[in-house]
Amino acid sequence: MRAGPTGTADLPLHGGRVPAWLASRMARLGRVIVEAITHEYGRTEVLRRLSNPFWFQSFGAVMGMDWHSSGITTSVIGALKRGLAPVERELGLHVCGGRGRHSRRTPDELTALGDSVGLDAPALVRASRLVAKVDSAAVQDGFALYLHGFIVADDGAWVVVQQGMNGARRQARRYHWLWDRAGAFVDEPHAAIEGRPVGDIVNLVDRRAAGARGEMIGLARGGPEAAVAGLTKLRMPAHHDVRAEDIDLGRLGKTLAAVADRGPEDFAELMLVPGVGARTLFALALVAEVVHGAPSRFADPARFSLAHGGKDGHPFPVPLAVYDETIGVLKRAVERAKLGEAERLAAIRRLDDQARRLDAAAVTPEEFDRGVAAEWRAKAALGGRTVADDRRRRQPRSRRQLGLAFER
Repeated sequence: MRAGPTGTADLPLHGGRVPAWLASRMARLGRVIVEAITHEYGRTEVLRRLSNPFWFQSFGAVMGMDWHSSGITTSVIGALKRGLAPVERELGLHVCGGRGRHSRRTPDELTALGDSVGLDAPALVRASRLVAKVDSAAVQDGFALYLHGFIVADDGAWVVVQQGMNGARRQARRYHWLWDRAGAFVDEPHAAIEGRPVGDIVNLVDRRAAGARGEMIGLARGGPEAAVAGLTKLRMPAHHDVRAEDIDLGRLGKTLAAVADRGPEDFAELMLVPGVGARTLFALALVAEVVHGAPSRFADPARFSLAHGGKDGHPFPVPLAVYDETIGVLKRAVERAKLGEAERLAAIRRLDDQARRLDAAAVTPEEFDRGVAAEWRAKAALGGRTVADDRRRRQPRSRRQLGLAFER
């Protein structure tokens, strides 16, 4: 099965670090979402989802990362590596590699994994190296690789997510590979490629470059040929804030209608704690779409940032009270499902089913803006937090506040 067409999209480079208060929650939410997908569809489906660049971006956005930035790649891979570590034996899914020095350890991690699980470690190591070589040499697009994440299942199936950087243009490109598309590693192996076009790209693994590859084998007897590959383009905007035009307002209207329609029944079934109401159910509806949604529904990753906001305050601060309740409800539902009591997990799924069936009016741009403004007003009540709040907490107090003790 082919996971999706080859394509490109903008990923602006963003600086900074993921704060500990968000990183720990990303690991927990990432883990329980993967557990839910594995329970409902199997671990192979997890790999297929990760090979879809639009789902991957939506996955990161629903976890509170900046909805369109390059930082989602590093953060999601890191969150999965930390979050799945305690349950990797149970799930049969293992995350290797990462950013910088962690990427260079991938062969050693795969070798150790092969010894402990019984996988063909040399074949996996070869795949890892070939994937990196293709995206750094066969595809010459001006981006230097700095991240390599290799996720492998106990049956040997795997997905690779890696990212390159073009510092001069402050752009990143993310590359997705899926094991059943890789073939001989030289004939359109990618599930998709994301990144902003920066001129002509030499892509020797495009199927249209087959003739060029053949000529290169006999390079000593003749001149080389190159193939310039055309890629389907998805242009992610450069602006950091989330705007109404970034979101499918019709689909957002369906989600809101589904929450209103299923709310009274599903609150009882999910046993939400008193005091947490429709706001958490709305977040759960977006998480349910990440778990159950078809690939065509992830063309607007910004919509999923409405579940738990963003660490930089776009579209609004991360509401920690809602975030923690989302994790708690989903975790309890997955734990019950493992015991054969799947009703709570089914209740979450019905939120997604209902959103697809309802004929609801689209949210207007004005309604969207009012909703975002309401989240900002509710910041304190929802435990909202951003990295700007962290900076304010670290600012040194004035000399008057400190007193003169430091001068003694």
